[in-house]
Amino acid sequence: MKMKGIIAGSKDASMTMLFLIMGITTCMAEEHDSKRPNIILIMADDMGYSDAGCYGSEINTPNIDKLAANGIRFTQFYNAGRCCPTRASLMSGLYPHQAGVGHMTNDVFNYAKEGYQGNLNRKCMTMAEILKTAGYNTYMTGKWHLGTHPGMWPCDRGFEEYFGIVEGSSDYFKVRPKRILARNNVLVDTTAARSNFYLTDAFSDSAITFIDKNNDKNKPFFLYLAYNAPHWPLQAKMEDIQKYEGKYRAGWDKIREARYQKQLKMGMWEKPIVLSPKNDDLLKPGSGQPVWETADNNEKNLAELDLTMAIYAAMIDCMDQGIGRLMEYLEKNHRMENTLILFLSDNGACHEGGANGIGFPGKDLEKMKRGSFLTVGSNWAKVSNTPFRYYKSWAHEGGIATPIIAHWPKGIKQKGSFVDQPGHIIDIMATAIDISGAKYPAIYQGDSIRPVEGKSLLPIFQGNEREGHESICWSHEGNRAIRKGKWKLAAVQDGTWELFDIENDRSECHNLAKQFPEVVQLLDKTWEEWRQRTFVEKEYRNDYWKNMGKTSKEYFKKLQELKEEYFNRDITVKPALQIKP
Repeated sequence: MKMKGIIAGSKDASMTMLFLIMGITTCMAEEHDSKRPNIILIMADDMGYSDAGCYGSEINTPNIDKLAANGIRFTQFYNAGRCCPTRASLMSGLYPHQAGVGHMTNDVFNYAKEGYQGNLNRKCMTMAEILKTAGYNTYMTGKWHLGTHPGMWPCDRGFEEYFGIVEGSSDYFKVRPKRILARNNVLVDTTAARSNFYLTDAFSDSAITFIDKNNDKNKPFFLYLAYNAPHWPLQAKMEDIQKYEGKYRAGWDKIREARYQKQLKMGMWEKPIVLSPKNDDLLKPGSGQPVWETADNNEKNLAELDLTMAIYAAMIDCMDQGIGRLMEYLEKNHRMENTLILFLSDNGACHEGGANGIGFPGKDLEKMKRGSFLTVGSNWAKVSNTPFRYYKSWAHEGGIATPIIAHWPKGIKQKGSFVDQPGHIIDIMATAIDISGAKYPAIYQGDSIRPVEGKSLLPIFQGNEREGHESICWSHEGNRAIRKGKWKLAAVQDGTWELFDIENDRSECHNLAKQFPEVVQLLDKTWEEWRQRTFVEKEYRNDYWKNMGKTSKEYFKKLQELKEEYFNRDITVKPALQIKP
């Protein structure tokens, strides 16, 4: 039976889009007197390592910077390399394959293998499920991307309230129905959305609305605010774009150098670090990033490239504004002091769309509100990932290093400092369990639950050295890596291992594999043991693309047919999930 939608913006939609955009009734409840803190996770989507001001950027992010100035910034924290795997690890505290999301989500990526099911499995518990058992209210707003079919949505995995897109990317001014915009387990019909609707603002406003409903001062809350920005398609409000038009005419070379110099001036790095070479580009081996002035050697093209990055910057700016409204609400209602806020990105900046990206922003500005497709491209993505190599999906630092800020006035005393202790996205679940006093069960709702892989960050918050991971591993689309102490092995798809001394060569400029073959052998053995333990299929290692048939025209044709069938399907749900508008 088909689900009836709720019309966003109509009078009868008070429980959906309208209440997110309307003014929010303030609640002057005092901060709950429990020792357990509120927990807020804020995740940006495809935002590069250096895109926030406090990590080196020229983009205006005063609110994110304020969190950093009054909290701590990690410089060696890692994600899982791509949106779905990172979200799976964030929610579960497991490596993505252990949670069933070794690749991406939805039916196209269900390979009928333990680590590649295309959705979050039931052998893990989500952070919301854990914290709910500990008495927390649990809210989510934003991008889910961990399971498309009913029964896999946020409210099926521990969240009491949800507003967001169940699928991955989406238009920002008008969400298309097939991207599944939902309020709890009910579809939201956006065809009647108000004219000033913008997805990033809707996520920010709904987050505040959900918290405002938590009036019990003795009951803490957990909020997961998962922005879609600045993931493509690049679409921003004109008033935000105008702040940045012309700022990027200096070109990617000078902007990248300026960010690098700002990082050095801030004292981000314990040891000297150099910019990764701009001529080391996976997309065009040997060619790399062109000099700005010769990027098609055309004044109009340079203006277009400037505008592309201006739109990207505007999307981050708008996200920061929303974070500012959330911070203002917390301060006004005396909830900031005992609230842990973690801000991070799900992976490195996105190279997709080629060197200069897809689309022509000058033309797309005119049709942006009707839906346009524009990507930032690898040249600007390299700037976003300053000073590292490569991009989203790869296991080199440009793909897996994440900017992360921890802000907790009551629990973090070393304000404004940098932390160089390595960490991983799997540590956030362990941290939530530690500070909430929650119990992690071996069995939940009849299912055996895999033990958490992460380690709590609480000792670091308290200013101490923690006992770190013996090793951390990655595998995604054949890209793979292992970090053990100062050593890191990394490889691209079916390529051979490269060895780096990360303590002295964080930007991975010097391959030491030939000098230290015994280290390569040891780390390779450790990575292989991890692969077998965490359900990483062997064919996804050296021969991933070949074995999956992705080099063949037949495969691409079949994949396109599957995607068309998938995105054109009728969305059906159980009758119990239906409600009337």
